[in-house]
Amino acid sequence: MPWSFDDNLPIYLQIIQILKCDLARGKYLPGEKLPAVRELAMEAGVNPNTMQKALAELERDGLVKSQRTAGRFVTEDKEKIMEVAKTLAYGEIARMIDNISSLGYSTEEILSLVEKYLTQSANKQ
Repeated sequence: MPWSFDDNLPIYLQIIQILKCDLARGKYLPGEKLPAVRELAMEAGVNPNTMQKALAELERDGLVKSQRTAGRFVTEDKEKIMEVAKTLAYGEIARMIDNISSLGYSTEEILSLVEKYLTQSANKQ
């Protein structure tokens, strides 16, 4: 099934974001071989050149490395992957806080809401 893309942002940037999320979630483990460009492109429903561009950017960021004839592999640097996960989490937190702030809540009220939510969520488990 093709991936879902937003028309307001270049597809290759969205692919980078999706793949970073996949790395952070552990879909692809450190040192693991990634599927071939064509395979990923087919899965995403995009042109292989677009996928290649996204993977090249991930390689420049040090999250993926190429081995000439063997393909691309996820970095073995677990700290780099954890840093990506933290950056993604901070982005989600920033969006959440912006949205809640726009409803008129103060920082203290937002913290209280989040605490209550986490407590209720933990009690349900």
